[in-house]
Amino acid sequence: MPDDLPPLRDVIRSHGLNARKSLGQNFLLDLNLTSRIVRLAGPVEDTTVIEVGPGPGGLTRAILAEGPRKVIAVEKDDRCIAALEDVSSHYPGKLFIRNQDALEFDYKPETEAERIRIIANLPYNIATRLLIKWLGASPWPPFYQSMTLMFQKEVAQRICAPSGSKAYGRLAVLARWRTRPEIVLTLPARAFTPPPKVDSCVVHFIPTEPVGVPCRLKDLETVTAAAFGQRRKMLRSSMKQISDNPLEMLTGAGIDPRQRAEQLSIDDFTQLAQIYGSYTAA
Repeated sequence: MPDDLPPLRDVIRSHGLNARKSLGQNFLLDLNLTSRIVRLAGPVEDTTVIEVGPGPGGLTRAILAEGPRKVIAVEKDDRCIAALEDVSSHYPGKLFIRNQDALEFDYKPETEAERIRIIANLPYNIATRLLIKWLGASPWPPFYQSMTLMFQKEVAQRICAPSGSKAYGRLAVLARWRTRPEIVLTLPARAFTPPPKVDSCVVHFIPTEPVGVPCRLKDLETVTAAAFGQRRKMLRSSMKQISDNPLEMLTGAGIDPRQRAEQLSIDDFTQLAQIYGSYTAA
């Protein structure tokens, strides 16, 4: 192996690391693919990389091989820690393992005043929740320079969907509100161990100035959940879930109440979220 560490299949076997569906685990063992993912993330030299769900350490090894300042690996599964410690001993002072739940982990103390990239083959069962957590980082611009994340293909397509398309929905609005997301790699199910039922995609996110008018994440989440929760209905009907006077809210945002959610731009949704937020703050 390029790093003189054992093949990943041997690591999985020796540590008993059968992937667990309950943890959303699907391991990527092909070091050519993991190296390609790291390169797609951009230069990592002199950068701190955060990785979530490293499992046996395949992607971790590919990141370390590119010479980052350090890697912070957040892994909930106790079984994986010994395998990651083996990787850490091969890269002294470079790999810092955090045996914690990624949804509860506080990233800021670990990353203050550092250049950060997030690179991860995310556990499928928490992938969208983690994404929304990072999109909601405060202050903005966020603590990271970029995110390069693995999702199920359908989820990736929803994240990157343009307005008016069939896949356009809440995830696209939240992602494109504050970042520029792009699908940079598609991987077949057979690339993983065990193979999931669907293909996967790597999405690269670059933080940008927020689109539209200033609004709070929680308000944008609320209006998009209501609008797309009943996407076949006109907005004057779907907005009744969150407002006693949906017509006033919609016309105040300059939106035709007869439109449906997929017809709105991200700017429209921020207008709606700002007005909704002003009502709830009153």
